[in-house]
Amino acid sequence: MPTAVAAPGKTLLSPQDHTLILIDFQSQMSFATKSIDATALRNNAALISQAAAGFGVSTILTTVAEKSFSGPMFSEITEAFPGQALLDRTSMNTWEDAGVIAKVNEIGKARIVLAGLWTSVCIVGPALSALDQGYDVYVIADACGDVSDEAHERAMERMVQAGAQPMTALQYLLELQRDWARTETYDMTTGIAKKLGGAYGLGIVYAKTMFGAQEGH
Repeated sequence: MPTAVAAPGKTLLSPQDHTLILIDFQSQMSFATKSIDATALRNNAALISQAAAGFGVSTILTTVAEKSFSGPMFSEITEAFPGQALLDRTSMNTWEDAGVIAKVNEIGKARIVLAGLWTSVCIVGPALSALDQGYDVYVIADACGDVSDEAHERAMERMVQAGAQPMTALQYLLELQRDWARTETYDMTTGIAKKLGGAYGLGIVYAKTMFGAQEGH
């Protein structure tokens, strides 16, 4: 029988152990996205962007045909990373772009977290390619979208069957914090949750306003 130890599991993410790649959060791509409401998509994109920026996660921002076809990346993302260059591509599969791969190798982390549009093309491509090359891959499912529920769900199934680990935007934020006793990031984490964490965020506002609650005590 194993002996329990007060330590995190090896598959849990920490801010230092992965690269977040945000892919094709662009106007043209969002117009045809039907598997998630545009407001929810933008909210979740903002949530993971602010989480990554706040925790200092290595992050790559990439677009496809930004000026000629697909339009600008969501401001919710670019505002979280002011001044960061967008790596524009012609390839649908981010993992086939030499500029992106050079950045992945420069950062040098074995875990890749993906989010973007569309799930069945621009997320499946790099997910399966990175897995094939020995990377651990995580996909933030509710910060991805596709032309239909069917397209999104089959894409998620395909990636999971290949070994990718699915998660959600709020889960990503809270996994990076993971312990409310980490006071240096407590206010940032609860602040992001209050603005973008839906009903959970409202609960934080209520508890703090009504009786000064704090999770770390």
